[in-house]
Amino acid sequence: MRSGTSLTMEKVLMIHLFQEQLREALDKLRSMIVDMNELVMFLMSYPRLYRQPYSMHILLCNCMFGRQMEAQLVISFLLHTKPHSSEELEVLPVVGPLGVGKSTLIAHVCKYERVRDYLSEILWLHDCDFTDDELTFRQGGAMKRQILLSNLKKGKRLLVVIELYGNLCEDGWNRFYRASRRSFLSGSKIIVTSCSDKIVKFGTTPALTLKHLSPEAYWYFFKTLTFGSTDPEMHPRFAQLVMEIARLQIRSINSAYTTSNLLRDNFSIHFWCKVLSFLRGFIQKHICKFGVHPFELLNKNKPVQLGRMASLSEDFMICHEYRCSPQEGVPEIRMQDVMYGSNKKQGKFEVLGWRSQIPPYYSYVYVCEIRERKITGAKRKHCVEDGATSS
Repeated sequence: MRSGTSLTMEKVLMIHLFQEQLREALDKLRSMIVDMNELVMFLMSYPRLYRQPYSMHILLCNCMFGRQMEAQLVISFLLHTKPHSSEELEVLPVVGPLGVGKSTLIAHVCKYERVRDYLSEILWLHDCDFTDDELTFRQGGAMKRQILLSNLKKGKRLLVVIELYGNLCEDGWNRFYRASRRSFLSGSKIIVTSCSDKIVKFGTTPALTLKHLSPEAYWYFFKTLTFGSTDPEMHPRFAQLVMEIARLQIRSINSAYTTSNLLRDNFSIHFWCKVLSFLRGFIQKHICKFGVHPFELLNKNKPVQLGRMASLSEDFMICHEYRCSPQEGVPEIRMQDVMYGSNKKQGKFEVLGWRSQIPPYYSYVYVCEIRERKITGAKRKHCVEDGATSS
């Protein structure tokens, strides 16, 4: 038999071992709670996304989809403060292809309460506000210049957003930057946007590069806009057609809004099949004739020859695209009415592509031309022979 002392020692050791295990479990639990708190704080910084099919399409129409990380980077840049001894005026270059959402991202960020509280004035400048050779104001930019000077006299922090469509003169930029650095209040910022990565060297912080949505994100975006309040799982045949149509859009946001509105307004399997067949046909013809997808030219704002679903004997040309502010008038004719409908318009005219529901609330307008397709001599001869034979 074991002595009482041995049994007591064994119990003490077991208690110590059990206590040690409890401490380890408690330490792990505390570590998990700290990590979970950090994860919750991180997730709370992002806008909420709702999964309900009946409301998700409304949310997507009124938010900047798929740009949460980029928005946080811009916010961090705007709210970042330099030491008082630093005289550097911070500049953020934002680079990306045409129509990817550079200006929309900045305008979306500027409506955040923290940003509005920190910056007293946000001034948008464009190429047309400056002379060709240097960044000095044209006569047409006098009002913006007065706003700029007025706020500087009041000692307010400013954000100046410069949207560039052409090349930026380096000497002109250096003069503009030096003058701004001398006069701008500490904490003011400059953001420069361009399709060209040549502006990267003008930044005081690493450039933000925007790319088109990934195929998976674009598919979700396109599907949700198209089905609206309808659950796609209830219509598998429609969902399959939408997937095929989305692939033909090559991740164009403008095309997504135009085409999804068209399909949602015409919820018919026959019509959707007709749209898919039409898109496949004229895209294949364009690639065979010109060697490039027509929507690639459209995304680069270059002239492109499309087609009309209701009239195959006409050439439908898009000359170029431009955008309008909410205060400007826009055409009543919509792009889908001309391309997919029976609109009888001829010659050169303008059509409305789509209206953005988020800041800066631009409307996108296309300058178009419709012409009767010319019949070649061989085709005309063939038609005459067919007519003679049938008579």
